[in-house]
Amino acid sequence: MDVSEARQLSGSATSAFELSGLIVRYGKVTAVDGVSVSSPPGRITALLGPNGAGKSSMLGVLSTAARPDAGTVRIFGHDVRKSPMAARRRLGLVFQERTLDKELSIERNLWFHARLFGMKRDDARARTRLMLDLFGLTDRHRQPVEELSGGLARRVEIARALLHRPGLLILDEPTNGLDPTARAGVWTDLLRLRDELGVTVLYSTHYMDEAEFADEIVILQQGRVVRQGSIEQLKSSLDSSRVVVTCADEDAAVRQLLAAGFEPLIEPGGVAVHCPDPETQLARVVRALDVPGLTVSVHHPSMNDVYLAAAAASGAPQERESVSTP
Repeated sequence: MDVSEARQLSGSATSAFELSGLIVRYGKVTAVDGVSVSSPPGRITALLGPNGAGKSSMLGVLSTAARPDAGTVRIFGHDVRKSPMAARRRLGLVFQERTLDKELSIERNLWFHARLFGMKRDDARARTRLMLDLFGLTDRHRQPVEELSGGLARRVEIARALLHRPGLLILDEPTNGLDPTARAGVWTDLLRLRDELGVTVLYSTHYMDEAEFADEIVILQQGRVVRQGSIEQLKSSLDSSRVVVTCADEDAAVRQLLAAGFEPLIEPGGVAVHCPDPETQLARVVRALDVPGLTVSVHHPSMNDVYLAAAAASGAPQERESVSTP
């Protein structure tokens, strides 16, 4: 892929996508309630949340498959209500369910998609060859899709979505049903698309670890944004970096740490000393302690901590959460 095509894929300085005050209703149920999210070109954004949080409803409007009840949605400046076809041309879509023709080969699946998008024969042929090469599928181009593993089929779907040179790739639960090796392969491909081609990626997930691949994470609860930012911003917003002490006498450890000027707390994992830079306090904590069976470790907030804090702040019922770390 040459530099000029990378620039074409990444688009201009206009936001790759922009949602402002988006509301989506199904009868009396509000699935998306006043969401505002945007991204510049060339970034990866994750929508993280449990089933029913509004992720698929947001993607449905962005993909022009559904109309918003209120608010505005733009794809590279094109309003999805006023100019749906112009917006659609800038989009590449990968759905949860497989949408490839199982009886056709990889190459024929790509070819027919290119022709359905109105690409001329020579361009369709060249783009098909390019996608086969880009995704390491050239040697398998005649293989029927029904013979492919889940990971390879997903790779073909991503390649197909990029045939018409979109600037924004939207994926709904892209690794759903894939084994760990196939999941890792999908993320290798998506990160390469961002880094080498400048493609903007927006995906939904309920996997904590998959959210961490994103430049920006949007946590949704009951149709609303409850946390948003980079992984570093979200983790640093929590006051939960700590030195954790485990020993045979926690009461003695607490007394000794208090005498040394710390403010220890007894928590489920042991005695914790919360501080923004636990690595620099580790030696002081160890010097303050004279207790049997001593073990000292450093802990920083995880995405699970961030998510649970967001859920608690939103009042979402925890027993109904379906976000997971596989």
